[in-house]
Amino acid sequence: MSVINPNETGTAWRSHPREAAVQLYLSSVEAVEADLVNARAAGLPVSLNVVPVSDWIDPDELAKAVAAVIQVDADNPASQKRFQKLAQSGATPLIAGAYDPPLSLVRSLVRSGAHDVIPLPISLEELEASLAQIKEELEGRKGTIAASTGKLVSFIKSVGGVGATALMTQLAIRFAHNEGRSGRSACVIDLDLQFGDVAFQLGLRPKFSLMDLLEAGARLDGDLLRATCADHPSGLKVIAAPADMVPIEGMPTDHLLRIIELAREEFGTVFVDLPSNWTNWSLSVVAQSDLVLLVTEMTVASINRAKRQLTLLESQDLANVQLRVIANRFEKGLAKTVRPADVREALGRDIDYKVANDFRLMRSAIDRGIPINEVRRKTPLGADLDALDLGIAGALGLER
Repeated sequence: MSVINPNETGTAWRSHPREAAVQLYLSSVEAVEADLVNARAAGLPVSLNVVPVSDWIDPDELAKAVAAVIQVDADNPASQKRFQKLAQSGATPLIAGAYDPPLSLVRSLVRSGAHDVIPLPISLEELEASLAQIKEELEGRKGTIAASTGKLVSFIKSVGGVGATALMTQLAIRFAHNEGRSGRSACVIDLDLQFGDVAFQLGLRPKFSLMDLLEAGARLDGDLLRATCADHPSGLKVIAAPADMVPIEGMPTDHLLRIIELAREEFGTVFVDLPSNWTNWSLSVVAQSDLVLLVTEMTVASINRAKRQLTLLESQDLANVQLRVIANRFEKGLAKTVRPADVREALGRDIDYKVANDFRLMRSAIDRGIPINEVRRKTPLGADLDALDLGIAGALGLER
């Protein structure tokens, strides 16, 4: 059964990304004046984060801001050291905020990388004047953060063993090949941390895996992401699951979402294979998906589990995600025992795609790590994958 980790709260997953903002990291709400509450500065939203003056700030979270104001205390060396380390760890423009900052502190902060030093409490006028000094850099960063036009497609399973991974890998090969003809690319991230074998099914033996990206911390960037990928002859980029089993509950959600965000920027369309068991980070991935594909089989047990997955998404306020249901390993004879009307009654919706059952063909392709077309051309399975490829491209607004 797919469940959310009971040790995590039901609201710990992340929804769709917020508009890129100017983040304020201050020790209290008194550090901002009233005119800055719920205001916009330099055309950007302003978000207040109450953080003790020497507590560490996650560089991955800081990287999502267009700019940030970080409080520094002249009498607290730890706060000054914090600012220095953060200024060295990323490209986000940083502004220091301090109460009555002495000239020596101002000089020290500027040498550490501060774009400006402004007095606390911060007024809207002071913040806008400071942002105006770095307007060109802000515009470039705002554009970079907003430029991700890539699409995220998440595969979820009604239950383990429905062939979702095999279906996804064969589909992704076709998708990447077709996208390449339009000058675009595609990537697969294997997020089935304990049983993922996407790379194996594609005949790849990658040197690196998702774990290398998770351990990169603030060093994560597009170059590292590309270096971690394995290349498939179809043009598909593959980020493999860790070689060793890791606890799925311990995944750092913000860092994982940053990996996916970078992949969308670098490659366009990103397919992710999610584990059968739900966690708050996997719900976060679904929440940010442009398309969710629920793979089931035309059996009573599998359809029943698919219904439970849909119910779970509804309970987490995710009923509005664009979702398609795929009946995998479909055989015409199955319609005699599980009729379309039965599926409609159980799921409250129709099956969107049917993929023919050809176990020998699929197994042969997986064992050899090649596309099914290289095993045998013009098959019902291949025709169904082509239809699914076109359907996904249409749902994502991609012209072919």
